[in-house]
Amino acid sequence: MKKDFKTWHIKKEKLNDAGARALFQEREVWWCLLGVNVGYEQDGGQRDFERPVIILKKFNLDVCLVIPLTARPKKGIYYFPVGTIEERDAVAVLSQVRLIDRRRLVNKICTLEENIFRALVQDFMKKCLPFTALK
Repeated sequence: MKKDFKTWHIKKEKLNDAGARALFQEREVWWCLLGVNVGYEQDGGQRDFERPVIILKKFNLDVCLVIPLTARPKKGIYYFPVGTIEERDAVAVLSQVRLIDRRRLVNKICTLEENIFRALVQDFMKKCLPFTALK
């Protein structure tokens, strides 16, 4: 599939010049402008390059760590089902965690239940953070 980098670049320039507006917290699910990315990196979908994400960690008012969501049924070590989001079954793609600026956040969708978020964080820590090369 051919990726539309040119259209995304124009939108990204406008996004960069926009004032930061989102006030976000951990556990929240937001529509996020992830854009068009290289290779197998998670892209935003549709024409607007948006994808729902979960705020995993808030570092300050401007930057957070997010996990993208997909509505496609996925199974495997790096997928975590989070339940229904906007009337669709949602799965967190643990391998695609990324740092974003709050200017990428478009609209808040909901807040995950605390027990689901806690289980997601534990699963992420167990599967994605054991850096064996550093041992």
